[in-house]
Amino acid sequence: MKLTVVGCSGSFPSADSACSSYLIEAEGYRLLLDMGNGALGELQKYCGLYDIDAIAISHLHPDHCIDMCGYFVARYYRHEGGRCDQVPVYGPEGTERRLTTAYADTPSEKSMSEVFDFRTLSDGGVLELGPLRVTTRRVTHPVETFGFRVEHEGRAFCYSGDSGRCDSLASLARNADLFLCEASFTHGKEDLPEVHLNGRQAGECARAAEAERLVLTHIPPWTDAQVNLCDAKAVFGGAVELARPGAVYDI
Repeated sequence: MKLTVVGCSGSFPSADSACSSYLIEAEGYRLLLDMGNGALGELQKYCGLYDIDAIAISHLHPDHCIDMCGYFVARYYRHEGGRCDQVPVYGPEGTERRLTTAYADTPSEKSMSEVFDFRTLSDGGVLELGPLRVTTRRVTHPVETFGFRVEHEGRAFCYSGDSGRCDSLASLARNADLFLCEASFTHGKEDLPEVHLNGRQAGECARAAEAERLVLTHIPPWTDAQVNLCDAKAVFGGAVELARPGAVYDI
């Protein structure tokens, strides 16, 4: 299983990175987790526009889903070979409505469902996607949000989505070989426990989950990532690093 960081900036794109988007590949199958601001352009560095087999959206904030509007255009108006077949899109309830509204005031004959097969995520759900087994859990955030555990051949990867502290996240990341965890806030600065984690809390979650490796992501441009990295290292004894666009991990 291979993970490629397409974009990892939180809230809005930084000068160096698009917003959240992560490509998982195994046995020729490609699963994309999230497609935030700027991700569609970056994605084309790592795979063809029409080579994605499934998409999972953690939640409906723009920095995790808004480039789906551009991807709709690419799939609907493809000039060679006609319109693309539907690709499965897994997301919270209301994903189709949210994205259609973002693209146009009202649905039309060019609705997104012609190229996207929208399917609703559930807490504790298990998806069999090609060779991948994906477990979904609700995490703590102001809107309905899911974290993902992706397993293949005995290896496990966990992506937090956006989350404050919650038991379900540590459960999802249990013994993960790689835990990609958001760390938006700074310890001692922001205190909104049901919105985002800080670096220290991400490290504590990784420690509680007994994850092997922690990668911090979704750090906004106004947050000092090095501070969050140091805070995570102070409480988690495993390998810790910052996500960066284009980084590739073999899991």
